[in-house]
Amino acid sequence: MKTVATIDAAASYEHNERMNKIRLILSAALLGLLAACSTPRHSAPVTDRMSGTGAAEPTRPTAPSGPGYYTVKKGDTLYRIALDQGQAYRDIVAWNNLANPNDIKVDQVLRVAPPETVSGGAQTGSIASSPVEVRPLSSAATSGHAVNKSVPRGDKRPYSESALAELQKPEVAAAIAAAKVPATSAASAAVPAKTEPAKTLDADDDGIGWIWPAEGKVIASFDEGKNKGIDISGKLGQRVIAAGSGKVMYAGSGIRGYGNLVIVKHTNNLLSAYAHNKTITVKEGQSVNKGQVIAEMGNTDADAVKLHFEIRQQGKPVDPSKFLPSR
Repeated sequence: MKTVATIDAAASYEHNERMNKIRLILSAALLGLLAACSTPRHSAPVTDRMSGTGAAEPTRPTAPSGPGYYTVKKGDTLYRIALDQGQAYRDIVAWNNLANPNDIKVDQVLRVAPPETVSGGAQTGSIASSPVEVRPLSSAATSGHAVNKSVPRGDKRPYSESALAELQKPEVAAAIAAAKVPATSAASAAVPAKTEPAKTLDADDDGIGWIWPAEGKVIASFDEGKNKGIDISGKLGQRVIAAGSGKVMYAGSGIRGYGNLVIVKHTNNLLSAYAHNKTITVKEGQSVNKGQVIAEMGNTDADAVKLHFEIRQQGKPVDPSKFLPSR
């Protein structure tokens, strides 16, 4: 019995050792598997795929630019932009869906022309069509047969007195000379050269019949770099009248350097501005007649009592003396 017990004990010990080895092998295999799963894969980042070697980066929508648009600069106000563009500030507010006239930011792009002008005018102005000459097809061409040339072929002939005499005939010489005219010359003669379209002016521009906006001496002349109009001296409370019939597009003090200002729009191209007034007697949107009192002379935002008067053509200041009658 003692021998049998010893054998059983040895067998049990050997079994346990075998099981321990199996457990160790399984544990090592499991650790290796876990390590392989936790190791990061070296895949190309998305940014690398999107740049250079792969697909192009998504494009960002760009702001409109060109005629009819204006990019806001530091120090700009909507009133100043409207004056420089020859537009009513309320129209610019409407065209850009602004909440209020002060709702603009630096680098913001504003529409400063009517939508139909911006969308259609620029395109039609940039595309020039060349006239095309339409020539009817001859009956021989429409029937599919070749058209015989009226000019003799340039075949080679052996020299002879008769051949030379034939070539010197007036009608043959004229035909040969016509055949030598380059095709480009004929084409250029058939198609007239393109001409620039004439600039259209408002027919009402010449019918304003300007008058002086106030009595007094001109104390400062037009200088595009320094003075964008003329300055007329006067007395405090003196009458300021409309230099031409039109519609009041601005009446207020929102433009720095102008004080109490009235702007009257006369045509699509021309407007007049009356600055430094003591009081304003008209309202925005009101139609005024030439000679009608629109303000009283003052010194708001100025160093003396005077009227600063401007005429602007398509938003650009022009010399008022070229429009006003001599006196």
